[in-house]
Amino acid sequence: QRQLMESGGGSVETGGSLSLSCKYFDVTPRAYCMAWFRQAAGKEREGVAHMSIFGTATYADSVKGRFTIDKDAAKRTLYLQIDSLAAEDTAVYYCAMTSNRPFGCGVWDRADEYDYWGQGTQVTVSS
Repeated sequence: QRQLMESGGGSVETGGSLSLSCKYFDVTPRAYCMAWFRQAAGKEREGVAHMSIFGTATYADSVKGRFTIDKDAAKRTLYLQIDSLAAEDTAVYYCAMTSNRPFGCGVWDRADEYDYWGQGTQVTVSS
């Protein structure tokens, strides 16, 4: 049963933009953290953006100023706006969610902190 589902990936040219969405189903912890990760071919999965239980956003240095994470709890949707895309942004992008975490999110960019994952959406940037 799919609990997180990403959409919005695609192929764009360098400098372009994409908006990714992650809808979550049947996952209702009261205090949870969410994040976007990406995994390029032959590389490890890396955290790119995080939203804490308090709604605070954190970004990897490599994407600061270009990526924006947001959440609409009423729509049960997490978003990632990606601007000024570069070739190195090519990867499969995943959204992730923790279980109930009333005391905080732990190390936000560690994949093993997260309990639920989507299937991923491909982002390809070409010059």
